[in-house]
Amino acid sequence: MAIRHFLSLLDLTPTELNNLLQRAIELKRQHKDGTSPQCLKNKVLGMIFEKSSTRTRVSFESAMAQCGGHAIFLSPKDTQLGRGEPVEDTARVLSGMVDAVCIRTYRQETIEKFAAYASIPVINALTDAHHPCQLLADIQTFIEYRGSIQGKRVAWIGDGFNMCNSFIHAAKQFDFELRIAAPKGYQPSESMLSEAEGRAELREDPNWAVENADLIVTDVWASMGQEDEQALRERIFAPYQVNAALMAKANPSALFMHCLPAHRGEEVTNEVIEGAQSVVWEEAANRLHAQKALLEFLLVTSQE
Repeated sequence: MAIRHFLSLLDLTPTELNNLLQRAIELKRQHKDGTSPQCLKNKVLGMIFEKSSTRTRVSFESAMAQCGGHAIFLSPKDTQLGRGEPVEDTARVLSGMVDAVCIRTYRQETIEKFAAYASIPVINALTDAHHPCQLLADIQTFIEYRGSIQGKRVAWIGDGFNMCNSFIHAAKQFDFELRIAAPKGYQPSESMLSEAEGRAELREDPNWAVENADLIVTDVWASMGQEDEQALRERIFAPYQVNAALMAKANPSALFMHCLPAHRGEEVTNEVIEGAQSVVWEEAANRLHAQKALLEFLLVTSQE
């Protein structure tokens, strides 16, 4: 059986993704019942993190522990990667010691090179280009609150970076309409938009994006590594704040999501993130269960 990687949402078929999320929902129920299956028993996950993390690190480590496995956290300062060892060498070494690797890094090319030389599953735990694990939790959360996302309208408000790119892939894989509102100079590329196969549209107007939307999503205006651009980005993105007035233009049943951490008073107001339409806390908690299902798929199901 060929090794399966998860570098973007396009690495799984729509059927596989939907089955995975149904499994995540079942694993979540079992966890609440105190009956988590030991489906990852004797499995070890290596975690290479060049970027700091709260939700991603804790959710992966907890997922392995609750399902009978173990996780080893590796930062550049603790490994030979930090001293210049080639990525391809580390990939081959770790392939003989652990059962899978998740990588949180800057360049998508880094994780693609790692996967090319690895003989074990490699998971994208975030790059500057994509954040597919977050999308699993987001779609799971929508399903739990509103049912299937197929045919729904999703509004992305803000920077057209990695989260936006993964929503573009999600629009294709889960068959929903994506409206993206982003200022010039901070928009996803035309080639990226084309990967949604007609399901994503881009404009600068956030009011257009949220009109009759079923889900509104945003993220911070300055991501990790962009701190020196904070003041400039605050000026440019000020019209893209998700506030009560903007939420009012969406469907009354619309949900609000944010992958966190949030800068309240910048990309979202406190009123919205703490409001009745916000599901950000369940969204964050679902990282745990979606990643359990992903790990089971890569380490067990796809190997059968």
